[in-house]
Amino acid sequence: MHYKIIPVTPFQQNCTLFWCDKSRQAAIIDPGGDIRQLVSQITALELLPQQILLTHGHVDHAGGANELAQMLKIPIVGPHREDAFLLDNMDQQAAMFGFGDGIACTPDQWLEQGDEVVVGEERLEVYHCPGHTPGHLIFFHRATQIAQVGDVLFNGSIGRTDFPRGDYATLIHSIRNRLWPLGDEVRFIPGHGPESTFGEERRTNPFVCDGC
Repeated sequence: MHYKIIPVTPFQQNCTLFWCDKSRQAAIIDPGGDIRQLVSQITALELLPQQILLTHGHVDHAGGANELAQMLKIPIVGPHREDAFLLDNMDQQAAMFGFGDGIACTPDQWLEQGDEVVVGEERLEVYHCPGHTPGHLIFFHRATQIAQVGDVLFNGSIGRTDFPRGDYATLIHSIRNRLWPLGDEVRFIPGHGPESTFGEERRTNPFVCDGC
């Protein structure tokens, strides 16, 4: 499994391409916007996009999903159905922040804790990690120990919980009980900013470090 991070939208959200080296089949995680840039990268890498995966329903992560799905004729998969209220109100989010296609987004498939997503000959494990939003998911590739965690965890910080139906205690529980058990060596791609490892965050992140 290989990946490439492509920052998109005015919020520099980390849209991520995951692809199977053998088949070149790819998943596009969180295409929040800048669709032409994404398509250009997919073409340059000679990938075969199969699906769009969403970690959660905020516009900087999901705002371009409809447009890209229609353009590439591929399904939208995820997040957890608890984020339906956000995807149903994509027009309000787009108007508020000034970007996104403004079309209500209805995934072709919702995902649940314990599901798997197939990308060519590779598999991504699905973990439900609520707190930032109630339906937030993360995607984990066990063989390479890589996770795309959206806005659950950042290098040195954690996701905001002051949005509708966000909850700080639930987010901390998700990090400690869903992410940490995957192992300190796991490298994660956050929704914004640089990569890190779970081990580094357990040592240094002031919100969730061991002993905090």
